[in-house]
Amino acid sequence: MIKAVVFDMDGVIFDSETLVIKTWEMVAEKYGFSNVEKVCRKCLGTNAEATRKIFLDFYGEDFPYDKYKKEMSSLFHQYAAGGKLPKKTGVTEILEYLKENNIKTGLATSTRKDVVLKELDEGGILPFFDAVVCGDMVNRSKPEPDIYLEACRQLQTDPSLCCAVEDSYNGIRAASRAGMRAIMVPDIAEPTEEMKELAECILPSLLEVKKYLEEKIRG
Repeated sequence: MIKAVVFDMDGVIFDSETLVIKTWEMVAEKYGFSNVEKVCRKCLGTNAEATRKIFLDFYGEDFPYDKYKKEMSSLFHQYAAGGKLPKKTGVTEILEYLKENNIKTGLATSTRKDVVLKELDEGGILPFFDAVVCGDMVNRSKPEPDIYLEACRQLQTDPSLCCAVEDSYNGIRAASRAGMRAIMVPDIAEPTEEMKELAECILPSLLEVKKYLEEKIRG
């Protein structure tokens, strides 16, 4: 039985992770540092604090992360503001299906709350979510389960009756540790053997997730 579905945002709802890498690469080219795509991939699914630590571990404690991150964020919002951030295929269809069938719907994203609410609102999908839990609302980042446990708490649903839809390794780990039914929809990170073991299924798009949920909910 499925009582609720909780989505990650970046790479699942919005096609944003490619843009994150693109804008970091623009900053890296300007200031002359390398391997930023590799570092960005390590950060997938983590919150701001964990991302900062990953960058400093890789580039050294004297790396001016805060300055570069500010420039990257400015570039990102230039490309994404005003509803320009593209949604992934099937977003509207699956959210409408869940609403029509009275399945509780949540969001559990490592991005900070002010950015999340703005992007959801500009994307016209904020009203679909019964709970929105963001990276600055919990103590520990994915892959720890905190953000998913909080989403289930707000939805008043046992984790075992909730599906989590994720694209990142850290997200699947977090959902699994929370005791949820993890569904992976790969974005820029290809499924590994670990992901195949942790995820209930791996599907190519949200349209396929909708079909999968239809079968489970009807059953």
